[in-house]
Amino acid sequence: MAETDSKLAPELDAPFEVSNDILSDGDALKAQMAESGYLFFRALIPEEAILAARREILARCAEAGWLAPGMAIDEGIAEEGVSWIEPQPEFMAVYNQVQKGEAFHTLAHESALIAMFERLFGEAALAHPRNIARIVFPQNTLHTTPSHQDYIHVQGTEETYTAWMPLGECPQNLGSLAVLAGSHRTGILPVHKAYGAGGVGIDTESLPNQWVGGDFGLGDVVVFHSLAVHKALPNLSPRQIRLSVDYRYQPLSHPVAADSLLPHHGQVGWPEVYAGWKSERFQYYWNYLPIRRAERDPRVHAIRAAADQAPLPASGTR
Repeated sequence: MAETDSKLAPELDAPFEVSNDILSDGDALKAQMAESGYLFFRALIPEEAILAARREILARCAEAGWLAPGMAIDEGIAEEGVSWIEPQPEFMAVYNQVQKGEAFHTLAHESALIAMFERLFGEAALAHPRNIARIVFPQNTLHTTPSHQDYIHVQGTEETYTAWMPLGECPQNLGSLAVLAGSHRTGILPVHKAYGAGGVGIDTESLPNQWVGGDFGLGDVVVFHSLAVHKALPNLSPRQIRLSVDYRYQPLSHPVAADSLLPHHGQVGWPEVYAGWKSERFQYYWNYLPIRRAERDPRVHAIRAAADQAPLPASGTR
């Protein structure tokens, strides 16, 4: 039975359906994913693993002068007047340091998450090493991540799934994630230029699906299909930065795109990322797995080419 949030953001139609009761049942996980295009779990990830990644990223933010002086770093309170967005050079200078974080990359391999994917896939899971951190400053609503499908960016196999989790508690007004339930069954959708991460968005007004979402507690995670349309709600908090991560997984037997085996944005290489790590366990692990490389999808090329010919919209919404 689905849990219900006491109050949903105006952008949402219904709360996430919570899937903890089927966590150990692979067939039920497959059926729920096939129906809804997502799975939402409460307290799946150990709190300390999340907080370790949070502290690591906020330390980089503090070094850059992004955090308010006199406040505890763990609070993630932005310095007044500081607001950077991807891919501004000032943002990327810090983000490239975040990409070197051992706790950030190790979190993607949490045993509870890997075990869930193996039950969902019915085989071994490949965790993509191209991990993504989101650092979202407050009140910058124009550049909220727009409605999109991850397959446009990831390619490889359509049976790629994203695990999105905030690094800390994330009520809706801090910018939690929303999913258009069942939209993975619509195929690859046309895109337009948009503000926000990824640079492209999807018009969803004509789609019959409902937006689902809610508040995230520490350790909560939502997992969704690469064709499931999703977006970030705006960070409306007065001064708190929202930290979250995108980790991607696929069945090991399916082909993987070459880009998914490189660091996100590619401005630092793996030798730079791994320099100073305490453990070698999750370094270059994919080189020892029987992976198959995928060709670029010509459908995506055609869709992106059409979008590139159009100008950006006059505002952050469509």
